[in-house]
Amino acid sequence: MPTDSPNAQVISLSSKRLVTDVPAPNGGDAVLRDVLSGGPFDGAVTGFVLSCLPDSEAPVLWVSCRMSRRENGRLYGPALRQFGFKGHVLRVEVSHPRDVFWAMEEGAACAGLSAVVGEIHGAPEVLSFTATKRLALRSEASEVPVWLIRSGDHGALSAARERWRVSSLPSEVHPWNRAAPGHPLWEADLFRARGRAPGVWDARHEPAARWAKDRLRLLSRSGDGPVAQDHSPATELARG
Repeated sequence: MPTDSPNAQVISLSSKRLVTDVPAPNGGDAVLRDVLSGGPFDGAVTGFVLSCLPDSEAPVLWVSCRMSRRENGRLYGPALRQFGFKGHVLRVEVSHPRDVFWAMEEGAACAGLSAVVGEIHGAPEVLSFTATKRLALRSEASEVPVWLIRSGDHGALSAARERWRVSSLPSEVHPWNRAAPGHPLWEADLFRARGRAPGVWDARHEPAARWAKDRLRLLSRSGDGPVAQDHSPATELARG
């Protein structure tokens, strides 16, 4: 076939990046990450962050304001072990978001902590872009990962290196009782990040994973429709 024919074009795939790395928010990078709740009273954000905590026996500082506790509730201690967490949680409960941010900054400067988690409701003035920038720089300087759970916030400006929006999905089928809720599933939407492309994944916690980095499983969505929609045209074509 002639090389100048339009049917003889050669497409080189050697320079194409066919596989995109799935981001690992539990990889242990010491940065500030935002996790926004996909809806009110949705506990997916808490489970997502717990799945991302480092595999360390060092304590985690967990700070929450009054309004975030009313919406997200308090941590249930016995359930922490289900997420493979080995250390202790230093829980600090305050009334005002200003105090949450102050405690997070102090904790981010403490190298003895494995992580700092803060919960703030809404978009208060104290949580400005400048304030989050200061928290991000302190996290990177001390190498302590910081997670900021933001409920009732539709995405105000932030200097976080990664910004996730997490919401609950229908749970998996229970292996022994189809009428009972199965393993929880979450929709994890990375809508802003530095150095990696955004995307949407189905996320779940893998309690049997050997390594901490494998405990959060992100499954990419193919974008294809249900298989049943593809069967009808194929059947009609076969009959014809």
